Amino acid sequence: MKVRETELPGIGHKAEMITRNNEKLAIITHDDGRREMYHFQEDDHGESISGILLNDEETRQIAAILGGMVYKLKAFETVEVAIDKLMIEWFKIEKNAPAVQQNIGDLSVRQYDQVTVIAIVRKSYEKMLNPEPETVIEEGDTLVISGERQEIKNLILKKLSS
Repeated sequence: MKVRETELPGIGHKAEMITRNNEKLAIITHDDGRREMYHFQEDDHGESISGILLNDEETRQIAAILGGMVYKLKAFETVEVAIDKLMIEWFKIEKNAPAVQQNIGDLSVRQYDQVTVIAIVRKSYEKMLNPEPETVIEEGDTLVISGERQEIKNLILKKLSS
């Protein structure tokens, strides 16, 4: 992700980020602790499509949520203890990723990568538990995959990310 930071004299600080989907997020941190957040569409970084003003307490709560400090997945509470190398990862399929329009079987994730796709959440929020090998992966899908850390990392780098 590209991040550009700018000092705003008399106001505070601005950070602008461009995501892999080419969406822009701008965060202005005021000297008094307030934060303004703006979201821009992928095809127009000039005009925001949404904005929100947060106080310092709200900002810290959101940071804790985003950083994973507030909510720990119930599955991890037992899985980490029982099988310390097994991981479950949520990975969003971006535009132009090699996996787009490929089916799970063609990617051979189980055979060569020792990783299992245990669920897919579509852009429409449709959930597919234990998808078949013939299931086609679409742009915007979030794959829920399980395996060992290094195997998941290899799969993401080789076959899922653009």
